[in-house]
Amino acid sequence: MTRRITRAKGQITDSGVPFRMPNGPEREQRLTVVLHVLYLIFTEGYAATSGPGLFRADLSAEAIRLTRIVRRLLPGDGEVAGLLALMLLTDARRPARTGPAGELIPLAEQDRRRWDQAKIAEGVALITAALPRGDVGPYQLQAAIAAVHDEAASSEATDWPQILALYDLLLRISDNPVVALNHAVAIAMTHGPGAGLERLGRLEADRRMAGDHRLEAVRAHLLEMAGHRQAAREAYQAAARRTMSLPHQRYLNDRAARLVGGRLDQEGTDRDSPN
Repeated sequence: MTRRITRAKGQITDSGVPFRMPNGPEREQRLTVVLHVLYLIFTEGYAATSGPGLFRADLSAEAIRLTRIVRRLLPGDGEVAGLLALMLLTDARRPARTGPAGELIPLAEQDRRRWDQAKIAEGVALITAALPRGDVGPYQLQAAIAAVHDEAASSEATDWPQILALYDLLLRISDNPVVALNHAVAIAMTHGPGAGLERLGRLEADRRMAGDHRLEAVRAHLLEMAGHRQAAREAYQAAARRTMSLPHQRYLNDRAARLVGGRLDQEGTDRDSPN
């Protein structure tokens, strides 16, 4: 390791590239990459894509720690503040995301008393201060959406029209299929499952979503909301086959099994929004 560091130092010296803080467009480009990497680290920590656990708290904590450092270095940058707020507002829900056996508990069914109120307060303060300053970026909009969820006293009290309006803005500046997927959920929660399913159909041709279990999971949830039990069951099973996360597999298979026989639990449909 010592030899590798020595060689790296020599290569930097020989290159003649100045070791300094970049300015102007170069700085913005590098910062965009840094924030994206931190976002990916946090996302993998909050919702592990594979393995026996639902999340990796060490990764989420490290992403938050590093983002705090960037925030101290660039206190006036709205997107840095937005990313830190998004991480805090999202991570605040982690204590309620799993049950006693490590099973996934979707957002609508979580015990909100277990959410970390200190993180929520810090996240809300960050995004409230950042939004009025300058251009609004995707991390700020995502943080605003997370704040609406976190400030709702219950799932039923969630301001879905406001969330839909924020997703409308986010889609204008972010060509991201996951954003479009969440937008479809917001449409369904505001205008009904039929409208959400219609919007979801537009994503089927997006190759970036090919093989992604989230597309089938959202379809299953909206079909269940609409009362289409058999189609919802098949979609849940398809989603379970696509994910490599064992907790997600168990959750999706449990949802499918719940739809076998009996009549649809109308009280529970609006409480099963994917997390």
